[in-house]
Amino acid sequence: MKLARAIHFDESDTRVFASPARTGEWCIAGGFEFSDWTEGDLAGKARQAFANGWLGLETFGRVTFVAVTQVEPAEMEALADRLAGHFVTYYGAPSAAAARPVAEEELAQMADLCEEHAPNTLLAVARELTGAGVRERYRTIESSDAGLAQFAVHGAPGDPH
Repeated sequence: MKLARAIHFDESDTRVFASPARTGEWCIAGGFEFSDWTEGDLAGKARQAFANGWLGLETFGRVTFVAVTQVEPAEMEALADRLAGHFVTYYGAPSAAAARPVAEEELAQMADLCEEHAPNTLLAVARELTGAGVRERYRTIESSDAGLAQFAVHGAPGDPH
């Protein structure tokens, strides 16, 4: 199974997002955060998060690019727990148990998006508000096109590289 991790090529995300994701943390699209937004909400750093930010699942900050990589089933379980807790704390879900299926669905959507891509493929997201709500589009940059081998770092958080 595949998922994506936050990747940074420079410090720009620390300047454009109010809360930047940490390099290496697992990410999902996180478009649910914007489900009730209007044009009036799209200003400054909030606009940048809306327009092209992936959601990190440790800091719940945003990042511009993610890189596809393998994820272990136990990691997916832990991520579902963490995201369900986030839904309780920040979105008013009645309990982690009630929020867990929604968290699992968010993770499954991201895994489906990543599954068809080779490891180290970069993904970018672009969002727009439409009359029907938030529309997301995804763009890929293959690792051979990006020269990603010189940037990618794999391993568990805290592991020496």
